[in-house]
Amino acid sequence: MIKLTARQEQILNLIKDAIENTGFPPTRAEIANELGFKSANAAEEHLQALARKGAIEIAAGTSRGIRLLGVHAEPAASKMPGPLMMSLPLIGRVAAGSPILAQENLETSYSVDPAMFSSKPDYLLKVRGESMRDAGIMDGDLLAVKKVDSAKNGQIVVARIGNDVTVKRYRKTGSTVELLPENPDFKIITVDPEEEFALEGLAVGLMRSWH
Repeated sequence: MIKLTARQEQILNLIKDAIENTGFPPTRAEIANELGFKSANAAEEHLQALARKGAIEIAAGTSRGIRLLGVHAEPAASKMPGPLMMSLPLIGRVAAGSPILAQENLETSYSVDPAMFSSKPDYLLKVRGESMRDAGIMDGDLLAVKKVDSAKNGQIVVARIGNDVTVKRYRKTGSTVELLPENPDFKIITVDPEEEFALEGLAVGLMRSWH
């Protein structure tokens, strides 16, 4: 059993909650803000200590590159009786006006282990562009998506505005819906009430496409 300090346990729980609620681990800045640290460097030191103890794995070069390991990983992983794989359709570029899972949008399908994700996904979406870069979601990545028609503030969603499908962080204030990028080069999208708008799903994980 890994022995953690009270502060390390607190940070580990924060990571678990973020993954459970949004499908993604928090950034160093978010951890620092949540726990009242003066800088993200303090959060980084605690994360490095957790990594040395084998509770998490840190991926270089991304602000959210934190993965839970061992007994701290998603319980689904330990409940899986052997390699129980599922087939997920891959959605490429979505044809204007067509349902996201329509045949013309399907590129191929992947056999994946559902234990990789915070919740069981329904499809994979190929990410286009760099608007979610600082959430660790890069151009060409495969986003695992669970079909939903509602979301909580702060969750990363796949949304349809008119004929466009986009991946953004969701925020609703009163009746105003905003879709927030994770890259300062991109603007917040405020959904026009007159526009056709729908949530196509919730991001529950990520697969990096190396080819």
